[in-house]
Amino acid sequence: MNKGRENNRRIARNTAMLYIRMLLSMAVSFYTSRVVLDVLGVDDFGIYNVVGGIVVLFSFINNAMASGTQRFLNFELGKGRLDGVSKVFSMSMTAHISIAFIVLILSETVGLWFLNSQMNIPLDRMNAANWVFQFSVITCCIQIIRIPYQSSIIAYERMSFYAYISIVEVALKLLIVFLLLWDSFDKLIFYAALSAGVAIFISCVYRLYCIRMFSTCRYLLFWDVKLYKTLMSFSGWSLFGSVANVSVQQGGNILLNLFNGVAVNAAMGIANQVSVAIYGFVSNFQIAFNPSIIKSYASGDKGYFMDLIFKASKYSYFLLFVLSLPVLISCDFVMGIWLGNVPLYATSFCRLILLFMLIDAVAAPLWTSIQAIGKIRNYQIMVGCLTLLNLPLAYVVLKLGMSPMWVLVIRILVNIVVFIARLIYLGLKIDLPVKEYIRQVVYRLFAVTFISVPLPWFVSGYWDGWFGFLLATFTAVLCTSLAVFFIGLKSSERHVIAQAVFRKIRRL
Repeated sequence: MNKGRENNRRIARNTAMLYIRMLLSMAVSFYTSRVVLDVLGVDDFGIYNVVGGIVVLFSFINNAMASGTQRFLNFELGKGRLDGVSKVFSMSMTAHISIAFIVLILSETVGLWFLNSQMNIPLDRMNAANWVFQFSVITCCIQIIRIPYQSSIIAYERMSFYAYISIVEVALKLLIVFLLLWDSFDKLIFYAALSAGVAIFISCVYRLYCIRMFSTCRYLLFWDVKLYKTLMSFSGWSLFGSVANVSVQQGGNILLNLFNGVAVNAAMGIANQVSVAIYGFVSNFQIAFNPSIIKSYASGDKGYFMDLIFKASKYSYFLLFVLSLPVLISCDFVMGIWLGNVPLYATSFCRLILLFMLIDAVAAPLWTSIQAIGKIRNYQIMVGCLTLLNLPLAYVVLKLGMSPMWVLVIRILVNIVVFIARLIYLGLKIDLPVKEYIRQVVYRLFAVTFISVPLPWFVSGYWDGWFGFLLATFTAVLCTSLAVFFIGLKSSERHVIAQAVFRKIRRL
């Protein structure tokens, strides 16, 4: 019990550090997005998003290997085997270097062919698009190689450093924006070059910190066939899921480009900026939770393992909902103030992506629980095949001349089906009490949502301008907070929060 309370306090501390990081990151992200859009223009901004997307299409291996590295590092730490941690790190580093080389070859062959022969890019910007592609390839390879270091920092739960270095990265990105305003060269090429430079610098800092702080992060060139097969088997099936997810995201961008041009890609890029900034709060919370989920399974504490899954699913949704509801309600006003000249479809894309991410927020801890177990083949086949349905369905609706918004509507509907499939699979695989999960998590989420929306929606429609936006935001946060406290939380959880608040008040 004491161990559980200590773990909960550690998760709370880590979450607080990551929130500080995210507040600054979100503020800078919103500012830089507007300036970059103004400086580059709609077409060049769209080119940057879609060309970078080609590289992401080849870097799907990155996410698969990152999840594999994270899982095995956490598992070995949960077992208390430092020699195992060292072996996992070194073998993962060898694998990542190899993967970076493969991505480089694929990008410089298939990627270049697709960019120059298939993409819908204005001829006078094709040279700039090729430069952007090359710098994006460099960035991609560097980020693949740094994954073992980043995973080690998270596995050891050094969230303070993770937060500090992220703030440095945000500051450098802000500096890039100011340099763009002064530079007289091709701004699209210059922006891509500076972004690659930031990625290289941050990766070097990660490496130096890990070598200095963790004895397990000193790279040893050795070969362990059994460990290699275990890592590659896990990562190979994770790869299938990553292929599906990235193919849907970037494949959707490419379909939008082929049917509607770079202006729609710019709108999607803007919507992604908003959703990434808001979802970053939730992902930070999940980063703080995930090591404990995996370590609790490795240590054999099944009760605490299940409790973490329930809490992480519920809290992830609540955190994202309280942040996204004001944006969902006042999206037109927010976009107008932020961008001035709002690209067509940007507002609708933003709302739909946030709805998609609300579903993803609930599902993320379920995926982490599968990672903890390690046997993911059947799960990835099921989820990956369902996810890939997005592409043919999106092609059909665009071919029929329907609105680009239908691409995201389809993603939402498919994501609901995938969530249901996850629950059924976990009920069979790890004896997840599905009925209890639905009662304690899903029902509470629906109740909080339905109670929180009507009043702020009415306020937003009745008053306009800054007064209406601020009043709607205050009403949304107040309604959501009260609904979460009295309906979303169990009595024991409300008691813990009340005690924590009273302790803080007494210290004042």
